[in-house]
Amino acid sequence: MEFSKWHALGNSYLVVEQPDAGPLSSARVQRLCSVETGIGSDGVLEMTGRDGPHAIVTIWNPDGSTAEMSGNGVRIAARWVAAETEATEVTIETAGRRISARMLDGLAAATDVGEFTVGEPEIVDGIELTTASVGNPHAVIRLDNPTRDDLLRLGPLIENHARFPNRTNVQLVRVDGRHDLTVLVWERGAGETRASGSSSVAVAAVAVERKWCDSPVTVHLPGGDLQVRIADGLASLTGPAERIAWGSTSL
Repeated sequence: MEFSKWHALGNSYLVVEQPDAGPLSSARVQRLCSVETGIGSDGVLEMTGRDGPHAIVTIWNPDGSTAEMSGNGVRIAARWVAAETEATEVTIETAGRRISARMLDGLAAATDVGEFTVGEPEIVDGIELTTASVGNPHAVIRLDNPTRDDLLRLGPLIENHARFPNRTNVQLVRVDGRHDLTVLVWERGAGETRASGSSSVAVAAVAVERKWCDSPVTVHLPGGDLQVRIADGLASLTGPAERIAWGSTSL
């Protein structure tokens, strides 16, 4: 099958298109994503249908599970469609959510992520967190100075907690100012990751709802910065996505 490899602030995905790719399974996706026996990536974007500047995408995690939403994955998919069609405005559909994207100068794209929900603060195993949904689940934890050790401890604990029967993404957040957040991300099905678009939207939505920040919010991640705007219950996300390799494989 033909593939291309893209990254968004260090969060990498393989992009494949049907019917060329053939059947994808959990085991096949795991092998493709493996750095030892495959190509290596944080997931696979399976283009299951395309009509001009509109594409339907299935998002695979590296453990072989599927995700309802990925902000970085959608942005990569949008830039892939734009490159294939030379369109500057495209739409990506994933798990029933239709997202409009506009290509900006350089490598950037702006995506209208749409509706989100923010829950009430709650205590899980003695940890205060706020849940959020951007089509996929998130648990936002505010700490004064979150560290990688905190992430490696709290990420898997909360992801797999009985409170979240379908597992959840986890974010550790430091509030740096009225428009700035520093965030560490533990991604459901992937673990520690350098950047996450849906996580950035989730933490910004929680920060605005809980009055920690005002929109727009710049989310500082280990891989770089993403910009989130929150208005009238809707979110938009802006950041880069870049193709880094392409080829074919018999895996």
